[in-house]
Amino acid sequence: MNDIIDSFPRRLHKMTQLFCEEVPSQVQTRAFVDKLVNTLFLVRDDKNMTLRQIEARWEALQFELEAILRPLCAEHEFTSRELTEKFFTEIPVLYTQLLKDADLYATCDPASYCKEEIILCYPGFYAVTVYRLAHVLYRLKVPILPRVISEYAHSQTGIDIHPGATIGPNFYIDHGTGIVIGETTVIGRNVKIYQGVTLGSQYVDKGLSGSKRHPTIEDNVIIYAGSTILGGETVIGHDTVVGGNVWLTESVPPDSVVYHKPSIVIKDSKLKQGL
Repeated sequence: MNDIIDSFPRRLHKMTQLFCEEVPSQVQTRAFVDKLVNTLFLVRDDKNMTLRQIEARWEALQFELEAILRPLCAEHEFTSRELTEKFFTEIPVLYTQLLKDADLYATCDPASYCKEEIILCYPGFYAVTVYRLAHVLYRLKVPILPRVISEYAHSQTGIDIHPGATIGPNFYIDHGTGIVIGETTVIGRNVKIYQGVTLGSQYVDKGLSGSKRHPTIEDNVIIYAGSTILGGETVIGHDTVVGGNVWLTESVPPDSVVYHKPSIVIKDSKLKQGL
């Protein structure tokens, strides 16, 4: 038995050599995401940091990302340094949008008391923040890393947003647990979705890779809890309300109300004896 236990590390080492070398470190990536999000929103960490401390951390973050990207750039058209510069160049605009998103949450949710509460406590806001960061890397065609980042947010929030999805500004997620947004989903402006919503593909087939498999949600749509919308040709027209527990595999015209009509009977408990 001891021989088996002692030899197992050798087997692990041998198997490790078979894996692709061009993969990011999950440990380093998660630490980078935490530090970046906490730097963008210092209320999560230390809002009393000095300008010099913030500048030092900002510089350190760029070195960290460059180190994470380095093994991924063997066949990429850009170097890890160039990709890092492209990524951080987009952060200021993305940050402005995220602040507007936080304002939207504070305006829409009667249970919220301030923007700081949104930033600190709301899993939907965190998931959207991390998605937008991962999406920048996805657009830069960085392999694997965007998924590592988005799956970290998934593990933290229960909200699964593929970094390839295209999501417009003012995207509002309430509660959020169990939401799934597939890779080729397109979501317009001012869209609100609730927990348990799936924007997915009608079926899974490797041959569909690269094709439009997930629905398009136009501007100003609200999708309530538990609804499932499937298919790459499915379009939910603008200003539509989709009620809870709806199953959709076909398009809906603009300005529609879609709802599931359940059979629910409520009787006075005093009548139990007569049932």
